Amino acid sequence: MLEENACVKKLRGLEETCWYNPKRKSTAEALAECPLGRADVLDAEARLQRFAPLIRTLFPETQPQDGLIESPVREIPEMKRRLEKRHGIRIPGRLWLKMDSHLPISGSVKARGGIYEVLKTAEDIAAGEGILRPGDDYRCFDTPAFRKVLSQYTIAVGSTGNLGLSIGIMSAKLGFRAVVHMSADARQWKKDLLRARGVQVIEYAGDYSEAVAQGRRLAEQDEKCHFVDDENSRTLFLGYAVAALRLKRQLDARGVAVDASHPLKVYLPCGVGGGPGGIAFGLKLMYGDDVHCYFAEPTHACCMLLGLCTGLHNEISVQDIGIAPETAADGLAVGRASGFVGRLIEPFLTGCYTLKDDRLFEMLAQLADGEGVFLEPSALAGMYGPVLMRTAEAFRRDGAVPNATHLVWATGGQMVPEAEMNGYYRRGRKLLMR
Repeated sequence: MLEENACVKKLRGLEETCWYNPKRKSTAEALAECPLGRADVLDAEARLQRFAPLIRTLFPETQPQDGLIESPVREIPEMKRRLEKRHGIRIPGRLWLKMDSHLPISGSVKARGGIYEVLKTAEDIAAGEGILRPGDDYRCFDTPAFRKVLSQYTIAVGSTGNLGLSIGIMSAKLGFRAVVHMSADARQWKKDLLRARGVQVIEYAGDYSEAVAQGRRLAEQDEKCHFVDDENSRTLFLGYAVAALRLKRQLDARGVAVDASHPLKVYLPCGVGGGPGGIAFGLKLMYGDDVHCYFAEPTHACCMLLGLCTGLHNEISVQDIGIAPETAADGLAVGRASGFVGRLIEPFLTGCYTLKDDRLFEMLAQLADGEGVFLEPSALAGMYGPVLMRTAEAFRRDGAVPNATHLVWATGGQMVPEAEMNGYYRRGRKLLMR
């Protein structure tokens, strides 16, 4: 059956592939079948509000936002012009960048779901231990009594890098014992930063799936260890979904209309799926059928597209079709997608596409030159989406809308060391000059 699947043939051949979702439903239909809803996302937002005074105290960089962990959104017209020139096209509408690359604390989209899960875990433990009562000022977590309790617990996670940063930094800050299981493709600077923050880093020679499996196995042996399960966590998912509430407020403040005549098209880099899945779900709650979400993956780590186009979700990996998940987009270097996210987001998602690593570096340099914004390679995966709306047959039905707003979700970059970022930029400039 797999041998006859045209999408799988293209993925196996490492071709750049565009897939329009045949199982997409109206938002109303999809929500009627979904185990999560608006109340779950609002509950997550309320929890983050309760923790805001504590975050403001522990992380001074969040003071301008009163302790909310949020990123700016900005229009990038010069990048739009460069994409149009490079590909000989015209992209109707406006192009915006959601800069989760510049989120406080850990500088990536993982600062949303990852930090949220740590905070919810801390709240649950404190309430269970009888030291937190309704109505308490959450700055109480920054006291010796609370730290003494939390220090008896461990928070662990398996990660290619960015989720490990958010989980590790926040867990250690609250007094937990923090353990991050890192796959072979994780960058050394991320491991070094975590260790400098008091986090135990355990390294593996294998890929992301091995790091998660080993981390989960070790956590099961310790009743006081909470394992952040990137593949199956509803808590992570809801933490990411809160982003949609904030984005809507930002776009409303900028006068950006989103309706049937002015659709919002959002392009999300995808690894295991939690971050983009949660954000896409939140956006559907906010905008219904007026928003269209697309997942973007490297050709060598196309696990979500593979799971969706076969209907097998986490029951198939890229290794099963002969691909090693090796990519410079380390945050996306995942061989097997989350089955929980894949099945939940399937009726909401408009489509997926894959792209080669070279394109990531080309667009990295273009964005740096045109807008003065530097992102890590994986964060550029969404930037190719607006181009494909004009050039890919699978997306032509969506690409000609004259009043669309194109929003690229920039998932990481602020914390990349300057020397490493300069290397990315030089590689991109070299590719552009070919």
